[in-house]
Amino acid sequence: MEKEHIDAIEAKMAEAETTARNYFRQGLNCSECVYQTILDLYETNLPKETISLATGFGGGMGHTRNTCGAITGAVLSLGSIKGRKNPFEKETPTDRAEELKDVYAIFANMINEIEDTYGTLICKELSAPYGDFDSRERKKNCQKVIGYCASLVAKYAEQANK
Repeated sequence: MEKEHIDAIEAKMAEAETTARNYFRQGLNCSECVYQTILDLYETNLPKETISLATGFGGGMGHTRNTCGAITGAVLSLGSIKGRKNPFEKETPTDRAEELKDVYAIFANMINEIEDTYGTLICKELSAPYGDFDSRERKKNCQKVIGYCASLVAKYAEQANK
């Protein structure tokens, strides 16, 4: 990859990280932070109201502390850029299923990178070292995870658009 392209990817990643972390400070939940950042930084052709799709993923899906909301927000966000715009475009169910193999790869790569970094995708496990879920330390960690997830969406979006 050319140095200029790498520099552009890194700049977009840094912008996404900063933007997402700032949204957390403004009271958006983890999933909303990542999704709103991508709506801001990319031409998704989706209305701003689609942020409502991200709301229920916050706090590890409805505050159950299961799959991290920043991670599900990252998947939703990357889908807004790289997801199928018309899953019925292919003629047959077999062709549609075959198309998914290529589509899934970028999502799998992003998820694997997150799991390699943190060792888990589970909100409860990501936040456990910080004690009380309402603690300042846990919130700071979540802000870091949110920024990282948003930066990875930017990374994979930029790489796919090269």
